[in-house]
Amino acid sequence: MGRVIVLRLGHRVKRDQRVTTHVALTARALGASSMTFSGDYDEVVIKSVERVTENWGGDFKVEYTKSWEKFLLDFKRGGGFAVHLTMYGVNLPDVVEDLRRKLRERDLVLVVSSQKTPPRVYELADLNVAVTNQPHSEVAAVALAIDWLFEGRELSRSFQNARIFVLPSPRGKLVVRHDTH
Repeated sequence: MGRVIVLRLGHRVKRDQRVTTHVALTARALGASSMTFSGDYDEVVIKSVERVTENWGGDFKVEYTKSWEKFLLDFKRGGGFAVHLTMYGVNLPDVVEDLRRKLRERDLVLVVSSQKTPPRVYELADLNVAVTNQPHSEVAAVALAIDWLFEGRELSRSFQNARIFVLPSPRGKLVVRHDTH
């Protein structure tokens, strides 16, 4: 089984910290193995997601790349399949079975952008996939794509080494904390 990786393009420190963090947290919670971002280097985003992973478990990684294009080219040279999530392209329901087959054999990178997407992304993507043909959030695009890829199974996954976890409850909050000391 391949891994799902998210590539977030064009991060801007003053404008995108919250959304980039939410892209990473959504990817992590729904089963992606990592997120790489380009644009401005931002240690706040990296440290924030590392703290969540440390407390809530798993081995999700956030990394920075100076060149999204080099990252994408290297990923594809290594056998990965690049999926650009956009409002343009083929509709997700029409290609999800093919994407699931590819994920069984190789890694997938889901590419989302924080600003106007460079035309080169459309060229380098193995597939441009519309999660909807309307303007939407990159957080929503990542969530929908991963949910469709994993057919909802990601909603009940557990995370190794979690210090904090929630027990499902119809009312109230049931939070369990494990002291690691």
